[in-house]
Amino acid sequence: MNALPDLTRTVVVGTTGSGKTTLGQRLAALLDAPFIELDKLHWGPDWTPLADEPFREAVTQCVTAEAWVVDGNYGAVRDIIWQRATAIIWLDYPLPLVLWRLFRRTLWRVFTRQRLFNDNRESFFASFFSRNSLFMWALRKHHSRRQRYSQHFADGDFANATPIVFHKPTHAEAFIELVHQAHKKDQTP
Repeated sequence: MNALPDLTRTVVVGTTGSGKTTLGQRLAALLDAPFIELDKLHWGPDWTPLADEPFREAVTQCVTAEAWVVDGNYGAVRDIIWQRATAIIWLDYPLPLVLWRLFRRTLWRVFTRQRLFNDNRESFFASFFSRNSLFMWALRKHHSRRQRYSQHFADGDFANATPIVFHKPTHAEAFIELVHQAHKKDQTP
């Protein structure tokens, strides 16, 4: 990728644990754009999900801004976000890598008792032994999500957005470096 696409309104998608939030935050900082974490809008106290309509309203309000970086895969709001997006980044990483990243992140959050959105915290039991654990979610969703995003990208389900797919973290890192260099160049008088 030699020239950067329009990143004014960028969506970062991928399987749970792939690094969407980390990449999204870094990109938003480089672009000096608001970062919108869909999990933060979706999850209320005690891991209670927001109902679809209030969730859609909250997301609609956030993406009316001129510039933003959104991270998340919520199908309930895909139409709202993707129709305004100028770029969609898909972190299409292999399942073993995703599970390793998810394992490291989860251990860190559990043992540091890290507070997440709306004061939620991950617990050891729920994270590793529950049928609803993120590991089970990643195992169940990785293949189907890969098929769905491949189809979305093949069908061009986002008329105004440039699709960007990374199969390795090193590709995403090179992209971030490219954005960084372009931003530095823009800042030079």
